[in-house]
Amino acid sequence: MSFDPAADGWRPMPRAGLPAGLGVPWGKKTETGWLYGLWTVDDHTNINGVLHGGVLMTFADHGLSMLAWEAAERAPCTTIQLNTQFLDAVHPGEFLELRGEVVRRTRSLVFMRGIVGVRDLSGVRDVGAVDGLWRVLRPRS
Repeated sequence: MSFDPAADGWRPMPRAGLPAGLGVPWGKKTETGWLYGLWTVDDHTNINGVLHGGVLMTFADHGLSMLAWEAAERAPCTTIQLNTQFLDAVHPGEFLELRGEVVRRTRSLVFMRGIVGVRDLSGVRDVGAVDGLWRVLRPRS
């Protein structure tokens, strides 16, 4: 039996733009904030048959951007730096989960970090660590 995100409280999110090109994004509200998820498929793999690093980075960028947007009181934000460390291989059919947090926020910047894991019935296996910086796009006065 495989992991069922809907049974675990996850819900599909609206699809738009590039993140939707990866598949249906999932979201889950927890006591400590939001989690973001994505089913991996064969189309996400590299020549070695495991998840392409660019897919993991795109997924992490999208999830952390959503958290930065919330931290910036829903003002538009854009990624200006994203650092990624790959910790373990991801195989097609595995469910990615991003656990992120705001490290610091100023009027114009949001500093973020997160862990990407693979969730299954036994728990979560960490597969990536990310951190970055988001610019809050506010009208200039």
